[in-house]
Amino acid sequence: MKKVIYLLAGVFLSISATQAQVIPMPKPGPSPTINVGKPETFTLKNGLKVLVVENHKLPRVSYSLTMDNAPYAEGAKKGVSDMTAALMGSGTKKMSKDAFNEEVDFLGANIGFGSQSAYGSGLSKYSSRILELMADGALNPVFTQEEFDKQKAQILEGLKADEKSVPSVAARVNNVLVYGKNHPNGEYLSEETLNNVTLADVKNNYATYFVPGKAYLVVTGDVKLKDVKKQVEKLFGGWAGGTAPTESYSDPKDVQFSQINFVDMPNAVQSEISVINVSHLKMTDKEYFATLLANQILGGGGEGRLFLNLREAHGWTYGAYSSIGGDKYVGDFSSSTSVRNTVTDSAVVEIFNELKKMRNDLVSEEDLKNAKAKYIGSFVMNMEKPGTIARYALLTQTQGLPADFFENYIKNINAVTAEDIRNAAKKYFLADNARVVVVGKAADVLPGLEKSGMPIFYFDKFGKPTEKPTVNKPVPAGVTAKTVLDNYIKAVGGEKALKAVKTVMTKSTASAQGMSVVFTSKVSSDKKQAVEISVAGMGSMFKQVVGETSGYSVQQGQKMPMEPADFKESKETAVPFEELTMATAPGVSLTSIEAINGKDAYVVKKGTDAYYYDVATGLKIAESHEQEGPDGQKVPMFTYYDDYKEVKGVKLPHKINMNIGIELNLTVTEAKINEGVTAADFQ
Repeated sequence: MKKVIYLLAGVFLSISATQAQVIPMPKPGPSPTINVGKPETFTLKNGLKVLVVENHKLPRVSYSLTMDNAPYAEGAKKGVSDMTAALMGSGTKKMSKDAFNEEVDFLGANIGFGSQSAYGSGLSKYSSRILELMADGALNPVFTQEEFDKQKAQILEGLKADEKSVPSVAARVNNVLVYGKNHPNGEYLSEETLNNVTLADVKNNYATYFVPGKAYLVVTGDVKLKDVKKQVEKLFGGWAGGTAPTESYSDPKDVQFSQINFVDMPNAVQSEISVINVSHLKMTDKEYFATLLANQILGGGGEGRLFLNLREAHGWTYGAYSSIGGDKYVGDFSSSTSVRNTVTDSAVVEIFNELKKMRNDLVSEEDLKNAKAKYIGSFVMNMEKPGTIARYALLTQTQGLPADFFENYIKNINAVTAEDIRNAAKKYFLADNARVVVVGKAADVLPGLEKSGMPIFYFDKFGKPTEKPTVNKPVPAGVTAKTVLDNYIKAVGGEKALKAVKTVMTKSTASAQGMSVVFTSKVSSDKKQAVEISVAGMGSMFKQVVGETSGYSVQQGQKMPMEPADFKESKETAVPFEELTMATAPGVSLTSIEAINGKDAYVVKKGTDAYYYDVATGLKIAESHEQEGPDGQKVPMFTYYDDYKEVKGVKLPHKINMNIGIELNLTVTEAKINEGVTAADFQ
């Protein structure tokens, strides 16, 4: 089973590397002259404001309904807006869910809904019917208990999948610590809060916030204003309701001094790092354009300084970025990356170095030109898209922008100087009051962070203060690697039963990057193995065979012989149970007790590999192995085992989890011992 997982890891790490390739910046040319058109607007009596942009180049149309309501906290019922969004589109008072979806498919349209929004697009010859369907779904939803229970179960399943996801935990803790758990930006969805939400809460949420008082309907494409106005008045004129309530919240405050906020995730194969401070930047602020360019130079993409430093110069990560925006309310500035555990402290130092350079030094003329070219180029390309004028018009309305804001966009970008960049960085990129949130494995990360000189405060996975984690507990006297391995053998069936296992066949399923994947593994006690990875709709994606004297792999129809060193390594691990011979293998030792997903586990090391055995049950609950990434770096990866089930007197794990940048949850659907495997499988 181990080889199945690492083969998959190689495949998806390759995909990640392809996606992370850097595209060189084009040389900046002369700034073009842009004529930003104006949409036609009208307002209904109920307050709905309609913006219409006629564009007859293509026979398409799009409708976007947005409620510009103030953010609000849901408190103990956090999740009511998630449930409202999930139930929207589940049928209307006039049409069943199936009938609605069938007609949308027949029209070749795209219609969707949120808790405070709706969207529709398709061919302009169907424009009237598309708007009718969108309006029906938005204004006449049917909320049923049956659909409520179904959608709730799906959201709960997603929450469970996120429990071990280090990026998900990092995102949650970042928001809680920066904004506070009672702020709309800081509260988080949990099983407890979702279970507090009822169908009545969803209906009340819809009635309160899905209202026309501050709503905007943007219509773009091959339409005529007079036709749109007539239809909108007919479909939305009777939309009753006023304005959503507005609540005020205390603005979040930055920390008094730079500090590290650490969250221990023993399953982390790399650390999630975010250096954050609160931002009150508005699109109307005089520093807005300078701040955009400063962020682009620091971490706006593959050409940003963070990326060039942490990835290109040091090879610590696949990417490092920064972000800031003009928020109508309150937002934050963040520099973030994911790095190997062993270089976490060094990455934090380098992020601060880059922040201080932005604050203290003038950027080069070349950096400034490239950043301007990036924004001007993006602006010009967006102007070719039919929806851009309408989107800009909506921003003008909702952000309180001057009427000529976008007409002067390029001029304002070009007017930014290196001094403006430095001033913006000093104001919005804090170095002395920055919160450094690190989510990683304490045993690997804390020793280095403690030498940083910054105070460290500890939090749990939900942002609550906690004690410093205890790592590497001492091993009790008399416990050795052999006793731990013997206990495992006993726990899964005993030495006699394991030695009687000649072959093991397992079939597992998983979903990765939207693909349904099937793994089939066949392994024999005489060190032979065959693994095949298939993807739904694509057939066999990868196959590897370790035979008697040689091995090979087949990928995309290309058969490649296995290198002698790779064959030797694969041969050694191509057995049903490594533990039968591990105790006598060279370099095997019991090093410590570590916490793994809330359980104390003995750590048995074999070279650079680590095996974790539950102190209470003796079962193997995790493994850690180094895998070579596409850039040649050694990437440590954890695999977690759970749900042991008996197969012919031997217990095998039926749930396997690992994170290789994406979360992979494998479920064993078929397991056979001493059957389902033939000599031909290893040919």
